[in-house]
Amino acid sequence: MAAGRDARSLNWAKAGMCVTFTRRLGPDEVFARYGADHRQARPLDADEASDLPSGDSGDGAVSLLRSGRLGDWTFCVEEDGVVGSWDQPLAELSRGTETYSVLTTEGLDVFQYWRDGACIENFEPGMEHTRPERAGSWWDRVEAALSAHEGEDAGMAPVVALLLDHLGIVLDDAALAGPWPSLTLAEDDAPSVPRGDTYAGEGPVPPRQPTGG
Repeated sequence: MAAGRDARSLNWAKAGMCVTFTRRLGPDEVFARYGADHRQARPLDADEASDLPSGDSGDGAVSLLRSGRLGDWTFCVEEDGVVGSWDQPLAELSRGTETYSVLTTEGLDVFQYWRDGACIENFEPGMEHTRPERAGSWWDRVEAALSAHEGEDAGMAPVVALLLDHLGIVLDDAALAGPWPSLTLAEDDAPSVPRGDTYAGEGPVPPRQPTGG
């Protein structure tokens, strides 16, 4: 594994984030499929982006999105939000292509793989009851990556490192700290539909999105 894809160089992926990787879409299109206005994006480094207002407020939750293209893949790292784990934005992101999503929040970690608007895989690492039944599942690889860093307080960084290695791209702390197109997205503006009492994908139900908007 290249140094730039080592879990130890991915402090940004340890906790409190959601990241998606979508094939052959540019950042503008990725932002649009999240429900954001890509015209509002500005190239900001990590310190500058942290000054944008995000998190929970009286007007609702706001996510900070930072996106960029690396080879055939475009990442979108989300701070203070979980939109990149919702089924409708992932369906939009993966339409005509494929998208991986890794979420880590307090008490919930989720790995998802979507292709052409359909959820192919969705599970919560370590939770055996969410283990996909399909052949070729990512489950074993994810579990092995986490086991290799057991006791290191690495969070989901080993899973992101595994995925980066698979995609053949580098997004370590130093790379992410640089200037990337950045904007904020109110969760109410993200594409959403009521999920009701069922969920079409495998595995756990990701955090529920608003039913309006």
